Amino acid sequence: MQMGQIGSAGERQLQSEYGTEDRAAKFYSDQMLDHLNPTMIEFIGRQEIAFIATADSSGECDNSLRAGTPGFMHVIDSKTLAYPEYRGNGVMASLGNIRENPHVGIILVDFVQDLIGLHVNGSARIVEDPVLRSDIADLPADHTNGRIPERWVVVEVEEAYIHCRKHIPRMAPVPRHREWGTDDVKRKGGDYFDAKATPRHDTDGQFDEPVTAELTQTISPGFSVAPAGTSGN
Repeated sequence: MQMGQIGSAGERQLQSEYGTEDRAAKFYSDQMLDHLNPTMIEFIGRQEIAFIATADSSGECDNSLRAGTPGFMHVIDSKTLAYPEYRGNGVMASLGNIRENPHVGIILVDFVQDLIGLHVNGSARIVEDPVLRSDIADLPADHTNGRIPERWVVVEVEEAYIHCRKHIPRMAPVPRHREWGTDDVKRKGGDYFDAKATPRHDTDGQFDEPVTAELTQTISPGFSVAPAGTSGN
């Protein structure tokens, strides 16, 4: 994205090719902010889950779920929000990506009440819990089952905009005991996808389909298809 310009060069090229420039311009004008307004801040404050998209320096992507009690994603001010990182599986894929590439994309979706979503894109940095807590007086201190954040991801907001409700399903919350912070394998879901017994690499190619040069070019000129890297929480 060029400085001062809304939208990437790629999306603007496609808008021109597919004739959607007027619709896009209206969306940019009517729906996209470079900060969080009061309605967005109130919305973030009552969400319990967020999906976080990151990529490393070579563009390999990861998308991960973060969850907590309402308010776990803390708005510091209209240009800054922070979310906690608790003890997890130790892979630190999202944080590792942020260390290499600060750009993050967050989407929060209200599946229960308003059936609406909020995108927040920005630049992130990792801050240890004691450091951020010393700077932010109202940083949440009451976390579910005594979980204490090890560190926080602080995001400088660059874009904030709506995700329309037309394809968001309505879900009804039901009582459930959550095993916050557990290391018990079964309580975490065990080997649900039978990965432990499956070879890491598909050496016989039984699931592969050939990728033609034409398809590779269609995906994106200048990029080639390569195996994905290790992913985790």
